[in-house]
Amino acid sequence: MPKFTVTGDVDPFLHVSMRHGETIYCESDAMVMMESTLDLKGKMRGGLGSALMRTFANGESFFQQHIEAARGDGDCLLSPTLPGAMQIVDCGPGSQYIISDGAFVAASSGVDLKVRTQGVGNALFAGSGGFFVTETQGSGQVVVSGFGSMSMLEVEPGKDAIIDNSHVVAWDSTLHYEVSVTTGQSSGFLGNLINSQTSGEGIVLRFSGRGKIYVCSRNRAAFKAWMQTPAR
Repeated sequence: MPKFTVTGDVDPFLHVSMRHGETIYCESDAMVMMESTLDLKGKMRGGLGSALMRTFANGESFFQQHIEAARGDGDCLLSPTLPGAMQIVDCGPGSQYIISDGAFVAASSGVDLKVRTQGVGNALFAGSGGFFVTETQGSGQVVVSGFGSMSMLEVEPGKDAIIDNSHVVAWDSTLHYEVSVTTGQSSGFLGNLINSQTSGEGIVLRFSGRGKIYVCSRNRAAFKAWMQTPAR
């Protein structure tokens, strides 16, 4: 299996070591450097329907980059679109993940990204692909990125985690999640919406069950809005 290694502390690279015949796929424009033993091709993984669904669900490019060690062993360097940390996640039986919009970087060929539907409430407010979300299937490794630093949280039964939607990168698919516009639980939807606006809170996700969540330190939408604010 290809070996993924995150190198560097600030805006790191993803270093991939591949044996002859191995293949990975990654987000469009992720490739920075590759050795001459490797081939790079743009492909629609899973066919036209799957490519369209992933584009609408997860903000991915229609064509992905497929890198194959076609003429011998070789290495390549990849990088995400936004500056920030990357996390290598193991996938397999009983260990699959849902990936937030724009967080996918790369995966070994044994991992597929499948699109499935989610509940109406989550679709309207979660910002995680509308009525569809992207979930891993198969066995291997997937690499996700977050804007800024990244941390892993463990959710346990009876200890729910409430996380601002803009900071969620990926989470264990066995976790139950629901959307709220505030951390409050007793003011009703309208009251929670008003409280959300006055307190500065955005949409939050409440996770319950048992599993892992990867979160990032920066809110890219808020950062973009700050960058576009005229200087006073």
